[in-house]
Amino acid sequence: MKITALLDNINNNIQKIGHLDPEITNLEFDSRRVSNGTLFFALKGIHTDGHNYIDKAITLGAKAICFSDDLPNYNPDILYIKVENTKEALSSFSTAFYNNPSKELKVIGVTGTDGKSTTVSLIDQLLELNGKRSGYISTISFKSGNIEEKNVLRQSTPEASQIHSILREMVKNNKEYAIVESTSHGLSNKTCRLKDVDFNTGVLTNITQEHLEFHGSLEQYRNDKGNLFRKISKTEKETSFGVVNLDDPEATNFISYAKPKKVYTYSLKNKNADLYPVDIRQTPVSSTFKLVFKGVEYETKLNLPGLFNIENLMATILAVYNLGDITFNNIVRSIPNLHSVKGRLNSVPTRGEFSIVVDYAHTPGSFEKVLPTIKEIITGRLIVVFGSAGERDVVKRPIQGEIADKFADIIVLTDEDPRLEDSIKIIDDIKAGIKNKREDENLFIIPNRREAIGRAIDLAQKGDMILTLGKGHETSMVYSHGSEPWNEIEVIKDILKEKGLNEYIKMED
Repeated sequence: MKITALLDNINNNIQKIGHLDPEITNLEFDSRRVSNGTLFFALKGIHTDGHNYIDKAITLGAKAICFSDDLPNYNPDILYIKVENTKEALSSFSTAFYNNPSKELKVIGVTGTDGKSTTVSLIDQLLELNGKRSGYISTISFKSGNIEEKNVLRQSTPEASQIHSILREMVKNNKEYAIVESTSHGLSNKTCRLKDVDFNTGVLTNITQEHLEFHGSLEQYRNDKGNLFRKISKTEKETSFGVVNLDDPEATNFISYAKPKKVYTYSLKNKNADLYPVDIRQTPVSSTFKLVFKGVEYETKLNLPGLFNIENLMATILAVYNLGDITFNNIVRSIPNLHSVKGRLNSVPTRGEFSIVVDYAHTPGSFEKVLPTIKEIITGRLIVVFGSAGERDVVKRPIQGEIADKFADIIVLTDEDPRLEDSIKIIDDIKAGIKNKREDENLFIIPNRREAIGRAIDLAQKGDMILTLGKGHETSMVYSHGSEPWNEIEVIKDILKEKGLNEYIKMED
């Protein structure tokens, strides 16, 4: 595409420097991925500034540069495009370059502090089980065709160019639906990652404290997540609607954000909601219950544990049903076939008389959901291994400690992506919330995560459960010197093997 043709579709206030009209083959904000024909965007990040990489981008073949700060010199062989906000420009250019793919899909955005990835997966599964063609973008993986691809970006919601590229691939692969995990970062006007995505449906799981290091306040965090529902209110897609957890204190705010569009509600306890459960019977691996919808009870079984997964399911059902293509009876028939996603309450087989479960929970809200659920279903002690991410919300750390102190019998504090922060300082912040444990008795400080998990295994007795939190599906651990490979489940399997506790597999004759 010629740059002039691309610019014809851009409404941003721009200033062209140079009279060239190069052919643009791709959009890029990472200089390491620049190739011949790239339009390079000099984004300003927390740790780096893309303006510092403009010369490198040109050397690698960039033909045009989008920037915001005055440059010391301008290459006469390059077209320069000056804008006020390069992140906003990246969104606008990406929408035009990929010919606005969200207009051709039914796009479901899922936001909230906890449960986003699971809800994205459940929506995708429920659609596919009923013969619909869907793709998704989530913390864990992407699916634009028939094969899931691991999300290696360490961003739940990628940058705008990546979002629109994946959505265009979905259109090419004849997808009808796109489910997009819509984080507070992605919805923020600071990043503009989802600014030009046209949503049909907005789903809110819950709002608890998270990412205050980025948003500054819980109010701003809520406000940024509310942008998804404001998009629902403004879209020209006539069938747009919202789905909200009526049990969440922020429910009324999100319902108001979506006006005049309809918002459907679900609840574990409020019978004024559009969908709620009764007669819940829980086991360590599943729940059986009745769903009440429009005055009719539907008995079903969900093969995922915990009340929070019933909440995720209800959000999923309302989103899928109100898209208008699948009957409620067919939805209910599909529920027993739904499965969990990687890193969410995944069991690791062991020959020991204890159990081990890996989960991604890393916020106070997710701790409040997961820990009491686990505590209720085990016969022995609950041993919890966790940390808190460096360079992220500091305020949540003692709250995590306080919640763990309430439900865990033994706590092992350890690393979880310390980044440039001191591990012990992070652990001390968590420890400040732990009042009922004594160090080296039922509270252990072991920054090395592998050693921490090993200690938890050594401590475990018959009937105990070890719960490792915070890493889940992730594939790396981030330290001051950079990233190191990390796979929590595989690490646990290795430790069990070293201790002679790996699962015994009988070989066939």
